[in-house]
Order: sequence, then C-alpha cells, then structure tokens
Amino acid sequence: QVQLVESGGGLVQPGGSLRLSCAASGSIFSINTKGWYRQAPGKERELVAGFTSGGSTNYADSVKGRFTISRDNAKNTVYLQMNSLKPEDTAVYYCNAHIKSTNWGQWFDYWGQGTQVTVSS
Repeated sequence: QVQLVESGGGLVQPGGSLRLSCAASGSIFSINTKGWYRQAPGKERELVAGFTSGGSTNYADSVKGRFTISRDNAKNTVYLQMNSLKPEDTAVYYCNAHIKSTNWGQWFDYWGQGTQVTVSS
C-alpha cells in the first residue's frame, strides 16, 4: 500500500512562513515526484511548484520568489518552503507523485490527503 502523507500546514499571519512536507511510504520501487498543488474554496486545483522531467523546478507566477520546492530522494520526501505568505495563499495543499511498486509494474498516480494552510491576521 503506497501513500503520500503531507504535514506542516496551519494558521500563519501574513508575511509568515511555513514548511510543508510530503513523505511517500509503502512498496516503492521508483518514484517521480511531480510537485505541490493547491485548491482554494470555489477554485480549481492549481500547480504551485513542480519538477520537470529534466529535474529542474517550475513555479506558478503567483509564488515565484516566495516558495521553494525541494526533495530528499533518500527519504522519498518532498518539501515546500513558503515565505512571505499572503491571504491569497490560503488553500488545501496537496502533493502528487507517480510511483512504481515493482520493476515490472506500472506507474500509478498518487495524491496526498491534503494539508490546510490558512494565512490570516
């Protein structure tokens, strides 16, 4: 059973920082972390920060210069450092990864359960 578990969300004042973590566990032969998404009430899920197939990073225009995505391959964990948070960053944040459980198996798409980030004074 493969799962992604996010943590690190919470309530923070505008201008504050949070660090989200997403750990993959279970039967993992290979993992391709896609990135972090978020969904605010009444809005569609959007990509916040991700990794390209070449391994470089890309960010939504709204978070460039404030958010940083990183990963620890040894721990199967991806992080999202969020600085200078704004009320419009309030959303549920999800991590996404493609995972193969065996060498001969298929790639499957996995999502975490989400972690709430609320930016408010």
